[in-house]
Amino acid sequence: MKYLFTIFLAIGIGHTMNAQDIHYTQINQNNMMLNPALTGMFEGWERVGVNHRSQWISTGTKFHTTTISADLNLLKPKRGNKAYMGVGLLLYNDIGGDSRFGTRQILFNMSAVVPIADMHTISAGIQGGMGQRTGDFTELVFGNQWDGNEFNSHINPNENNALVSKAFADLGFGVNYRYGNYKLGFARDDATELRIGFAYFHANKPDISYNVGFKEALPGKMAFNGSFLKDISGSSVGFHFLFNHFIQGPHQETMIGSMLRYRISSASKTTGLKKDTYLIGGLMFRAYDAIAPVIYLQWKGFNFGCSYDVTISKLGQATRFGAIEFSLSYTNNGFALFKRRTP
Repeated sequence: MKYLFTIFLAIGIGHTMNAQDIHYTQINQNNMMLNPALTGMFEGWERVGVNHRSQWISTGTKFHTTTISADLNLLKPKRGNKAYMGVGLLLYNDIGGDSRFGTRQILFNMSAVVPIADMHTISAGIQGGMGQRTGDFTELVFGNQWDGNEFNSHINPNENNALVSKAFADLGFGVNYRYGNYKLGFARDDATELRIGFAYFHANKPDISYNVGFKEALPGKMAFNGSFLKDISGSSVGFHFLFNHFIQGPHQETMIGSMLRYRISSASKTTGLKKDTYLIGGLMFRAYDAIAPVIYLQWKGFNFGCSYDVTISKLGQATRFGAIEFSLSYTNNGFALFKRRTP
């Protein structure tokens, strides 16, 4: 019976026996999680970032997800269109419920970025790493701890505190197409960028085996991503539209975003040392689930974002659930140790 309780526990805290991935409203602020082919594909040379999400913050039991990422490009030319590589590292920790059940993973990304024509680029990437799921029974209360008047935490429930999985390997890959009319280091007020990509995560479909004796499957996940950015020529205003669709087992998730960009100050046209400063605001919509106001500030290589999910599903009618997210990244736009020395 205690193993049956363990299974119900795993389901009750938001992880079914057909396991699902973590998700972020600001998933586009961590491109390596969105698509391995986007590793190293950014203006600049090195980039580090952190994302944090706290879900159902109005309830007594909270769910926290934190991701740390770092990526860089190898042999990228300072100017001109030549192929280069991107490499990156992802660390994330997802915990939830009183049992602190969740997933820890370390993932390595590698990509190849190849210009195929002026303003047209394709890239392909792979992802590989290890993961583990854990939980802690010590903070839980069991039925046999009822002493007739109340639950007594001093009574030994005789439950095996071993909700720990064996380490599992995880593999994925992705491809991406980008059209862009800007070049690194130059200011433009008519920038246009289109990205379309596809990724497949958990390609090896690992089985997660727990020490307490049961398994859960981690099905493959298909991810379709697209974005369109357009600055209005002759003005300080631009738009950014986002689309992401995920399919994992019987579950699907669709996210649509619309952002208004306002350029507070412009980059230097000659040296490229001074970068554009933007204030960005808009809405992200997760179909049948939530709507989230989002605001970003991009300044001197830093990009800070904040969003709050307002639940619009039936779950939100029962109680005021919500989620708050923060993202912070820094991109080095100056000296790069691994850039190509010749144009």
